[in-house]
Amino acid sequence: MINTTLVLTYIYLLIYIILSSGVILYNKWVLSPKYFNFPLPITLTMIHMGFSGFVAFLLIRVFKVVAPVKMTFEIYATCVVPISAFFASSLWFGNTAYLHISVAFIQMLKALMPVATFIMAVICGTDKPRCDVFSNMLLVSVGVVISSYGEIHFNIVGTVYQVTGIFAEALRLVLTQVLLQKKGLTLNPINSLYYIAPCSFVFLAFPWYVLEKPTMEVSQIQFNFWIFFSNALCALALNFSIFLVIGRTGAVTIRVAGVLKDWILIALSTIIFPESTITGLNIIGYAIALCGVVMYNYIKVKDVKASQPTADSLPDRINKEWKMEKKSSDKFNPDVGGESPRVGGEINDEEAPLITSRLSHIGRTQLVNHAA
Repeated sequence: MINTTLVLTYIYLLIYIILSSGVILYNKWVLSPKYFNFPLPITLTMIHMGFSGFVAFLLIRVFKVVAPVKMTFEIYATCVVPISAFFASSLWFGNTAYLHISVAFIQMLKALMPVATFIMAVICGTDKPRCDVFSNMLLVSVGVVISSYGEIHFNIVGTVYQVTGIFAEALRLVLTQVLLQKKGLTLNPINSLYYIAPCSFVFLAFPWYVLEKPTMEVSQIQFNFWIFFSNALCALALNFSIFLVIGRTGAVTIRVAGVLKDWILIALSTIIFPESTITGLNIIGYAIALCGVVMYNYIKVKDVKASQPTADSLPDRINKEWKMEKKSSDKFNPDVGGESPRVGGEINDEEAPLITSRLSHIGRTQLVNHAA
């Protein structure tokens, strides 16, 4: 007899892998001067944010699929605004890296994400320095350095953009925990898009006006509505696919899927973009870094299991949290604390960090580490 739940789980995982890889490859194709030739990463990111915010507005205000949360100006100014600023920065720097380095090398650099997140968590006081974690972080860093040394088309500008984007995203994750979770504010994915996407759009408008608006005025930039519409639609669909994956799978499954997706993406990028040459030193370095990431993930999974007060399985716990949120998603209670998890691995796709609820933190900051 076929287990319908298991089949659906694997279907959702497959959809996530396809959409995540597709968004990254699609962004590279759109931005690359050798292909669609739209070398304006801030403009592309603003299109994504504007589209996501518009869809969220329709779902909340017009079709009333979910109710908006009762958010005060103080909460918005002190929580949503800084989180949106670092979110916008991570997207801006990450997408700009596509102009200078290959998709394969970008994925290898993303192995630094646990390192950046751990450093930011220690600085912000949400995690403590640990010898076992530090040794894993050192292994990851050594692997990335070896991989960078083996990169044929190494570009310092693109590397700096990508690493800066990684640290901006790491800081966003930590701030999300500190600012939202400790205030007891819970947002479902649609509400997250509704509040964060427009704010990120506004932040991106400032660098766009200085860096890209003059270029658009003097250059003949082609604009194809269907290309940008489908690109933004894929980015939006990726947000919701991650939500479905988090709700149906456990820590190990998501981590394995993330690793599998990275290798598939590296292989596909060399086929779709022939200029993306992979050397033996690239593979060796990435394999070393991946060993550090896997050991780090193992430590974090053990920490999560040890901190669980009941014998409930993780999917059961997530489902309970989600049911609780559905009953109280339109309320803000400053006296109720959040989950306050350790910040660790996360789903880190270019257009998919807009899930900031308590549910997402169980999945994103404790369970999932894949690499936007």
